[in-house]
Amino acid sequence: MKKKWVWGTVSAVMALTLAACSTGTGTSGAGLAGQDGSSTSKVAIAYNNPPLWANWEAVQAKFMENTGIRVPADNKNSGQAMTAMIAEKNKPVADVAYLGITFGPQAVKEGVAEAYKPEHFDEIPAGLKDPDGKWMAVHYGAIAFIVNKDALGNVPVPRSWADLLKPEYKDKVGFLDPTSAAVGYSVVTAANIAMGGTLDNWDPGIQYLKQLEQNGTIHPKQTATAKVMKGEIPILIDADFNGYMMKYNDQAPIEVVIPKEGSLKVPYIVSLVKNGPNQDNGKKYIDFMLSDEGQQLFAQGYVRPIRAVDIPRETKDKFLPESDYARVQSVNYEQMNKVQTEVNERWKNEVTAGK
Repeated sequence: MKKKWVWGTVSAVMALTLAACSTGTGTSGAGLAGQDGSSTSKVAIAYNNPPLWANWEAVQAKFMENTGIRVPADNKNSGQAMTAMIAEKNKPVADVAYLGITFGPQAVKEGVAEAYKPEHFDEIPAGLKDPDGKWMAVHYGAIAFIVNKDALGNVPVPRSWADLLKPEYKDKVGFLDPTSAAVGYSVVTAANIAMGGTLDNWDPGIQYLKQLEQNGTIHPKQTATAKVMKGEIPILIDADFNGYMMKYNDQAPIEVVIPKEGSLKVPYIVSLVKNGPNQDNGKKYIDFMLSDEGQQLFAQGYVRPIRAVDIPRETKDKFLPESDYARVQSVNYEQMNKVQTEVNERWKNEVTAGK
């Protein structure tokens, strides 16, 4: 299952063709909060909690086992969740929302997030949380090379961004179109950082991507994991967790590589919904997400815990070594969102012009 990647404002989200996971109708939560809708009912409504993504099903099951509080599955993406929260602002339905990190500041701006600092809040890095606790990261992915080794044949697995420019990888590399898929924009950002660029200077990344384009890069508009499995795209630059899912869930001949020059961290956050009908239960749910047990369960879903918790060896061994993840950087994600339109225009005019 491939998670929908969503960045930017709600209006921008509506225009994007996302890198898809599930597309089911989101559970509204209406009628699920108990007869009186009060926080004493044994339910917490969480928007964007699809059971097959990030091990949410196991997280919800263990939370119910520990507390007796049920969290119904919900297949909204971040944009749909934010739209619903704004529409329901005067009479909230949800208690918790799980979102791509750029939606955190937007939730604060729209007045739909409430301050809450759970236990372990201080362990979350400063750039990955609101100072008042209105949003906070719970786990993250990383931009990586997802390589079908069988499709490459005798060609070695690439280890760096520089490797991808070599003739032997011509027509073998792909990533989603950054103008239509948020993960594609994350790839562009990761390449820019790796080449020495910043969110204020995209020249290094644009120059690199122009060279990569000359080597025959493929840009699907939508999810491309099936093309990797079939060998149609031997090397996909995408989120690491999609590679791990193919490798371990589908037993595909996949290797995940964090490039030597560095890469981008892509966090996911959670917010307590302002005036949610079961707010006490929502707080308990957030507490559980950031507990050792919750963080370990997320790791079983191939996303990286935001806290430095002990992960069972059988789970830890499925990830690349910590030394590889030391090369994965955070950025100012709000600024990354603000410059997206400008960067995408440069992509169209300078990288793919004439194609």
